[in-house]
This record gives sequence, structure tokens and C-alpha cells, in this order.
Amino acid sequence: MPDPPKTLVLGGGIVGVVTAYFLAKEGHEVTVVEEKDGLGLQATAANAGLIAPGHSFAWASPRAPGMLLRSLFGKETAIRVKLKPDLRLYTWGVKFLRECTAERARRNTLIKLRLCQYSQAVMAELVRTEGIQYHAITKGALYVYRDPAELEAGAKRMSLLSEHGQKQEILDANEVAKLEPAFEPVKHKIAGAVRDLTDSSGDARLFIENLARVCREKLGVTFELGTCVTALKADGDRVHRVVTNRGLLTADNYVLALGVQSPLVAATIGVRLAIYPAKGYSSTFPIKEGGLAPIIGGVDEQRLVAWSRLGDRLRFTSTAEFAGYDLSWTPRDFNNILRFAGDIFRDAAHYDQGQYRACLRPMTPDGPPILGKGRHQNLFFNVGHGHMGWTMAFGTARTVTDLMMGRKPSLDLEGLTPRRVAGGM
Repeated sequence: MPDPPKTLVLGGGIVGVVTAYFLAKEGHEVTVVEEKDGLGLQATAANAGLIAPGHSFAWASPRAPGMLLRSLFGKETAIRVKLKPDLRLYTWGVKFLRECTAERARRNTLIKLRLCQYSQAVMAELVRTEGIQYHAITKGALYVYRDPAELEAGAKRMSLLSEHGQKQEILDANEVAKLEPAFEPVKHKIAGAVRDLTDSSGDARLFIENLARVCREKLGVTFELGTCVTALKADGDRVHRVVTNRGLLTADNYVLALGVQSPLVAATIGVRLAIYPAKGYSSTFPIKEGGLAPIIGGVDEQRLVAWSRLGDRLRFTSTAEFAGYDLSWTPRDFNNILRFAGDIFRDAAHYDQGQYRACLRPMTPDGPPILGKGRHQNLFFNVGHGHMGWTMAFGTARTVTDLMMGRKPSLDLEGLTPRRVAGGM
């Protein structure tokens, strides 16, 4: 009987760990390589907590260039850019701007939606199979509007998703407050919301911890922590080793799931991935005992602040800033979040005990991630999930596993293959 194939999964975020799980279930001998001393400590630990096919819209849209332009003049916009001497920023930016037409935004949104819906179904199956706990809240998500005209426009915009399978309802302010009592004291400040009934929320970091335990104890997956991948080495059309700070690693197959580091590592074997970091800001607060904290997660569509409840904590996220690999932040970067929290959920949490951080999300110009094999026969990509890694990870992991096993994936791969944005393919 032949030995099981050895596979290195490079990256220990939600994407890498879920990929390791599915590959191990197929009989692969899997090792996950992660730079940090724990799993899911980077973008995964700072995400919005929302599992949201109902918010699959492409960031590259007709209104995005205006937000970027206003950000250059110091305006606090949801998408902003800091100009710097970085050729990758400008080459990526040109590709992003090309996607900002109404036709391309619609196409890219539907590609993302298709993937997110598939991923949600795969996740549900995994949770049932393994009994994973992660502070799940399955009451949908609220996309809140302050102005009646904006609510009407938002409902019209959301109809694109409802026409393609999302279950949605439009709620006025009273109906929002009845569904989510945290809005009762401030219902006069909102016009209403579009509720996506199938969206949900949960703690991705807790999910990883519990899934990793399954991987170790039931499936024999090895986790090499504190191991930073610096390069790949290839001969012809095959990768033959990985260079790390702890020496060389070899395997039969390799999965690149390093988030924002993926294009830097891929470049060491001449592969250009059109991925650039989008810095997001995340803050987490302990919920007040007896406080009026929301249970249902959602997004304020005016400020573009997302919130979700993670057990006894309340998470807020906001902003996409294109500023390279800089993880620094100042208190001003959280003004948008704190203004929203104080305005809508004033008594929900201890806002003087916040945990603040920035994270880097791996964005492609069009929005969908990059999946599958390029010109190297044993290197598979699972990269570029942007701000939706928590939503997309299960679908992309299952798809990459199917491709590695030589099966046709259940997911339609149009708009997701490496050929669309990766050079040297």
C-alpha cells in the first residue's frame, strides 16, 4: 500500500486550518506551517465575526474611486489610500480601478456570492459532523440604514443578492427594534434595515482552536508554529522545498494560504499574484453585565462599521486602508468605530476596556480569491479572500481539496482560477 501523500499547508489562519482538515480527511499526511506561536492570530483574530453571503458586494465599484480620492484629502472614508513609493500599490491600484464599473462590480459580486453560499453550506456540514463550538448566532444579519432614501436604495441594491438565492426582508425601525432590542432606545436614529435571514456570526479564532484539536487528535495533522516561510524553491514545473527560518521543509504537495504574505512568497518562484494588503481596524470590548448589547450582528451602511457578538465580547470593525504592510495605528483610526458604538450601542459594553488592533486583509483587485493550480503541478493556491475569509474559507478549502484529489469541484470555478490574475502561469 503506497504511503499517503505528504502535504504542507503554508498558513495557519482560518483558510489554512480548514484546508488542512479537508486534506487530512482525504488521507493526506498534513503539516500546517504558521509564523506565529498560535493559530489564527493575524487577520482571523481581528475579523468582523460575520459569516455573510448577504454582504458579498465587490469593493471595486463605481463609488470606490470617489472614496479613495476623498481619503487623499483627509476625509474619513470607509475605503482609503495612503500614497507611498510602492510600485505594487500602483500596479494593483490600476487593476482595481479597472474593476470599478457597474458591469464588472455586478459580475464580481455574483462570483463572490456563489462562493459564499457554497462555503456556508460546507461549513454547516463540517459543524454538524465535528460538533464545533464557536459562539454561533444564527439569526441573520442586519444591514442598517439611517435615511429612508438610503434604505430604499439599499434594498434595491440588495435585490441583486435576493435574486440569486439570498433570503432577505426589509424592516422599518420599529421592526428592527422588535427583532433586536438593542435598537429600541435609538430606533429614532435609523430608518430601518435589510435583514439577511441566512447570514450568521461567530468567533473564528475559537473555531480554529476547536477545529485544530480535531485535526490533531482525530486526523494526525501536525502544526509547526513559530515557523516563518520566506521562499519556495522549484525545479521546472514542481516545487521541491520551502525555505523557513527553521530550515528547509519538503513535501509532495504544497498549499499557499499565507494571506498577505502569499504574493511575496510566490514571487520567489517567479509567480506574480495580484494581491495587496487592505488594512482594517478591529476593536473588541467586554459586554456590560445587564447591558443592552446586540445579539444579531450587522453593518451600519452609513459609517460602514460592522459589529458582532462573540460570547461575552462585542467586536467592531471598520475601514479598508491601502497602505502597504504597515500594521501601525493611532487612536484616530478608531474614531469611526467609537462614534458609532457611542451613538447606537452606548450602554452595551465597557468601552474604556477595549482591545484595539489593525490587521491586513489579502485583497485581489476584483474581489474573488485565487484558487487552484498554476504552472507548478504540486502548488495550489488558496489566497486572496480579502475581508471575507471567515465566510469563504470552507468553500475554498473544499474546492482546493477536490482539485488536489483530481475531482471536479462542486463549485463553479469561473472567475476564481489563478490564470485570471497570476503572472507566469
